[in-house]
Parts: sequence; C-alpha cells; structure tokens
Amino acid sequence: MTIAARLQALGIALPQVAVPAAAYVPYVQTGSLVFLSGHLAKKDGQVWVGQLGLTMGTEEGQQAARAVAIDLLGTLQAAAGGDLERVARVVKVMSLVNSTPTFTEQHLVTNGCSNLLAEVLGPTVGAHARSAFGVAQIPLGACVEIELIAQLRS
Repeated sequence: MTIAARLQALGIALPQVAVPAAAYVPYVQTGSLVFLSGHLAKKDGQVWVGQLGLTMGTEEGQQAARAVAIDLLGTLQAAAGGDLERVARVVKVMSLVNSTPTFTEQHLVTNGCSNLLAEVLGPTVGAHARSAFGVAQIPLGACVEIELIAQLRS
C-alpha cells in the first residue's frame, strides 16, 4: 500500500507548510538529511494550549502529539518535493511536552506522534530514534512541540 493510500484510509489530509511564527524556516536540507523545525500542536486551526499533569492528561497529550505528526508529515512532504515515497527513513524525533514537575509520561505522550509516523510511513521507514522532554513552557502555551529529522532518497 502506498503512503498516499494509507493517509486516505486513515482519513488524513496533509496540511500545507505553515508560515513560521518567528525568524526561522520550516525545514533545511543538507545532503540526504532534512531537518524539520519544531511544530506546535494545533486543534481546530489554533495552538493547542495546555499543560500535561495540570489541564491535560496523557491520552489528550497523545492526541496532540498525533496532530503534530500530521503537520510534520505535511512539511516533510513539501521538503520531499511533494512525494513522501522519497522518505527513506525517519531518523530522529524530539518532543517537548509542556508539563508539571511531577508529570512523568512525556514518553507516552510522544507515542501519539511515533505511532502515526510508523502507521503512515511503514514500520521500517517510520521507526526512529527519539527523545521526549518535559519542559516548563512552550511558545504560545502549546502543550506539545515536536521536531523531526528524516533521510530522503534522491
């Protein structure tokens, strides 16, 4: 099954690349690697505001991380010249979870992103190294921010 067919089966339409909110670009390619800038969780087109362990639980955080993965895939598609089949491998995902000092399930929140990447890109291409951090705050009060590094085929 193609990536486009998997997206269609999941009912996912990838968004256009978002305009950066500050002085950076959405992605940079060097050699075969493409580095995607951090993407904030969004819900209904707005920044998904919240703090895990205070105003949100792990399950809602996973949904937010999944929403970030969809946005990341949209940016990755643009970086790959419109063809996600050019993605050879997701190399690394780094997740920042806006959380209280006592919240310890950042890794489970980040699974929302990791699981969708594997589901859409396949278990080999979508499998990746990963870090998940709890942080005191994320820009605009977002609950989750995730960045991604991928390898592209020529």
